[in-house]
Amino acid sequence: MQPNVNITDYELKTMLMHGSEVAFDEIYQRYWKKLFNEAHKRLNDLGLSEEVVHDVFIDLWSKRETKEIGNLDAYLITAVRYQVFAIYNKRKTLPFFEEPLDHMAFSTDEADSECFQKELIEGIKFWLETQPEKRREIFRLRYLEDMSTKEIAETLSISQKTVQNQLNLSQESLRDSVSKFMLLIFMLSNQ
Repeated sequence: MQPNVNITDYELKTMLMHGSEVAFDEIYQRYWKKLFNEAHKRLNDLGLSEEVVHDVFIDLWSKRETKEIGNLDAYLITAVRYQVFAIYNKRKTLPFFEEPLDHMAFSTDEADSECFQKELIEGIKFWLETQPEKRREIFRLRYLEDMSTKEIAETLSISQKTVQNQLNLSQESLRDSVSKFMLLIFMLSNQ
């Protein structure tokens, strides 16, 4: 069955809020593949990706009367990314920090993308300010100046092992902070 392009997302949202199974089926047909691809490119697991999309659609249907959805496409993508993020968090296998926006932020074609990215960057800056001075400097040199651990060790006159330990501590702390920040943003955006 091909999606019906004559019905707008706004009309589908309205129909869905009133319990229309036809609207739900249309949303599913329109978005399932995009959502599956979004999950799969992050998880690289067919079964788990299907499960994520399934959970997103179950949530959409079960909370259809209370959800305030501004942009259906952005809402569904965000829901998938949140589910993926929850899986990363549960497994303690978040992607490496070097590309955080590729893994956690919205793509540039979504309505709230720029705002979300600014909030995430501000959250990371705030986190960085709370770190001990030496750790903050090591983090800055590694991720903002793109220096190797050897170069950082030489620049700061410390051992390379100290640099690596400080980076590991930074990554753990950042994962925890970003996890809490993402959850807060998600909860606030769905009120």
